[in-house]
Amino acid sequence: MTISADDVRRLLGTDGEAVLVLIEGRVEVVTAGQLGSPDYQGALEIISRDELLKRTGGAEPDDRAIEEQAAALNTAVDELGG
Repeated sequence: MTISADDVRRLLGTDGEAVLVLIEGRVEVVTAGQLGSPDYQGALEIISRDELLKRTGGAEPDDRAIEEQAAALNTAVDELGG
């Protein structure tokens, strides 16, 4: 399972309270409302858009920073055994 830079970009490009999740071996960006639905029951919340923006200093990160965030998120998921 790999979180790509494109996954991070999709999360940043989503308005509102979006969350990057891992479900059934795939990575998806969902809204807070979707996360509460039966379709996403059991999904592992990786990071919210707000938290990602805090990690990047509140600014839209450049390509290098996006790659670094994707790598850091992959490491975090790997450490959880995801």
